[in-house]
Parts: sequence; C-alpha cells; structure tokens
Amino acid sequence: MKTTKILVLGANGKTGRRVLERLENNTDVEVRAGSRSAAIPFDWEKPETWQAALQDIDAVYISYQPDLAIPSATTAIQLFSGLATQMGVQKMVLLSGRGEKEAQICEEIVKTNAKKWTIVRASWFNQNFSESFFLEPILAGYVALPRAEALEPFTDADDIADVIVASILDDKHNGQTYELTGPRLLTFKEVIAEIAKATDREIAFQSLTLEEYIQMLREYQVPEDHIWLVNYLFEQVLDGRNSSITSDIEKVLGRKAKDFSAYALETAKTGIWNQTVPHN
Repeated sequence: MKTTKILVLGANGKTGRRVLERLENNTDVEVRAGSRSAAIPFDWEKPETWQAALQDIDAVYISYQPDLAIPSATTAIQLFSGLATQMGVQKMVLLSGRGEKEAQICEEIVKTNAKKWTIVRASWFNQNFSESFFLEPILAGYVALPRAEALEPFTDADDIADVIVASILDDKHNGQTYELTGPRLLTFKEVIAEIAKATDREIAFQSLTLEEYIQMLREYQVPEDHIWLVNYLFEQVLDGRNSSITSDIEKVLGRKAKDFSAYALETAKTGIWNQTVPHN
C-alpha cells in the first residue's frame, strides 16, 4: 500500500506543531514540515519555495500566517491551492477563522481548487495565553484588554490538532466544514481569573477601550501589521458573533472538548506562568 505523504504548513505554529507531532507518530504516513526553517523551506511570502515543498505530496494542512483576514491572504491561497492540485495533491485541510468574512473567501477558493477538502474553523485558542501575545502581561501580573465583557468559547489547540489529523486521515470528513469551540463561554476577565487561580498568583485585569489598547501597543513598539490584525480581531470578531458553542469537536473525536479550567491547570504545572518577566 502506498504511504500517504502529508505536508504540514505552519509547522512551528500552535496548531501545526501539534499536527506534525501526531502525524510523526503515525507509521502509515510520511510527513514533511512546512516552515521557513524546514529542510525543504516553505515561505508564504516566497512563492518560489512552494513547488519543492509540494513535490510528491498527497495531502496538505494549510494554516496561513499571520491570519486569513489579511488582504494578501486570498491571492496566496488562490495561487497555492491551484499549484497544489496541479502537482497532484489529493486533499487539503484548511484552518479558517470562525466568524471571519475574509477567511470564508479563502474557504471558497480551497473548495473550488482542491480535489477533496475539509474546513476547520476556530477562533481564540487557549494557548494564546501561554504560547502567544498574552503570555508577557500574565507574567507581569497585569493584563489590560478591550472587549472585556465579550463572551468567547476559547478552544484548545490540542483539540484543534486532533480534529485536523482526523480530517486529513479519514475520507469521511471530506466536504465537511467544522466549527470548533470549547465547551463554555468566558470573558477575558474570567479567563485571567482562572489562570490566577490555577497559578495561585495575583493577576490584575483592566478593561480598556480599543483605542487605548492600540495606543498601548504602539507605545510598546509592536509592529503595525500586528496592530492591524489585533485591531481587526477585537473590533470585528469579538462583537458577539462567536458567542455560541458547538458540538463539532465531540462529533469528530467522540469526546468532549477540553474545558479552559483543565487547560489552565495543565499549563500551570509546566511553570510557564511563573517565569520572571524578561526586561528589555
């Protein structure tokens, strides 16, 4: 039987790293990491790298950096998915943004270009608080954010990766669009309180207007393209459109989605939230 060869894009990212680990433990498949630092480099901003990464590949996990909402995403997804099919790729699994109109344009492009496809939509990850931009304020013991009362069904990256792997390996998921959520709705304030409880630390939370938050990011010299994306996510996606939960994780995996409390307790044990804040 022919071994399935799978390309995992964003192989160093929150979902890609987890998808790669799971597939590497599967003896029936051969996995290729897709990242700028990989043995065969892949770079979204350098289309000349795409062909070598796609050589002899049967299935691709597509996660686009930094987000499908950015203006250049549609062109990149159009070109990449077209090239992938042309080179013999049989299946594409796309990580999409829940509630993002721009991301849905990219979904339609993949549906049109791919021979077989699965769309996996997710919004805010639990791991944003331990592996991403919220980690430093948590370490500092002071988190200031806009949209403090918005309800979000924070989703665990391990659950997302498990759904992606199932979607890649099992054809019963072909033609499906899954909306992934955690099992309950939480505000940012409640999330920070959960982390404080799990770590037995004092972590202050302050509600800001979006304007105040953007100004604060500029003072910290955060790059403008990152500020644009943060502004988009807080302004567009946290307007209540995602304040509902689904059972799609359970439908695909046959088990409940991981609750934020379980994530907080597991992550607290790693000590990541008890480090000393690096000073510039």
